[in-house]
Amino acid sequence: MPRQRGVSIKNERELGLMREAGRINALALAAAIAAVRPGVTTADLDAAAAEVLRKHGAKSAFKGYPGPYPFPAVTTICLNEELVHGIPGKRRLQEGEIVSIDCGAIVEGFVGDSAMTVAVGEVKADAQRIIDVTLRSLLDGIEKMRVGKRSGDVSAAIQACVENNGFQVVREYTGHGIGRLMHEDPQVPNYGKEGTGMTLRAGMTIALEPMVMAGNPETSVEDDRWTVISSDRMLTAHFEHTVAVTPNGPLVLTALDDKALDAIGLTRYNRFFAGRLHETAQ
Repeated sequence: MPRQRGVSIKNERELGLMREAGRINALALAAAIAAVRPGVTTADLDAAAAEVLRKHGAKSAFKGYPGPYPFPAVTTICLNEELVHGIPGKRRLQEGEIVSIDCGAIVEGFVGDSAMTVAVGEVKADAQRIIDVTLRSLLDGIEKMRVGKRSGDVSAAIQACVENNGFQVVREYTGHGIGRLMHEDPQVPNYGKEGTGMTLRAGMTIALEPMVMAGNPETSVEDDRWTVISSDRMLTAHFEHTVAVTPNGPLVLTALDDKALDAIGLTRYNRFFAGRLHETAQ
């Protein structure tokens, strides 16, 4: 995947553009989440997100993305044991499944990228638990996105939350710098040691994305050459926010303000869409 070498420090104007890209991306992701229910196809979810990007004049960061062949959709959608990079299509959601949706938007050359995993109807306790732990690990990582901290502090916080709850983090795929390109330096794995790695500076923007496995952390790629699955076929979950380091603490660029939250009406998911670190889980 193309990656910009060297860490890009964004100025106030650039952060503003990234905030707008993140806001629109959050609305697109919210539209897809709102459409989740038994019987809906993964292509239907993709279409809901695509319509929001179109309405707001944003370009998809995913469609046409280079890989084994250009990615064909504006979202990646994964079910159950599928971890990342799933291609939307004719598959219909079933009660009791979990679905991960990842979306990227480009506004005036800057990218917003976010993802979340949700239940399809009622799910078993173990499925809900991996969703909850993965979200908590993302919020714990965001909390460490502060000037003077190290990237290893972020990674270690994610890993500790996941492993202390009996799950594993994937090794092959990582969080990443983001800005004019979807994948920039630095890479921020979901595992690491406190006090190591790059020192965080104001203006750095990173997409944190814990990818969590119920079983072992090994993965494989399906025949479509995009979809990554857990090798043992156990459940996975995936959350992501684009976050800026600022002098006042972490700023979640893919969050929504209260007015937008009220408008979309996804009360159950407000903790994610608001990027709130300390709100009690709903």
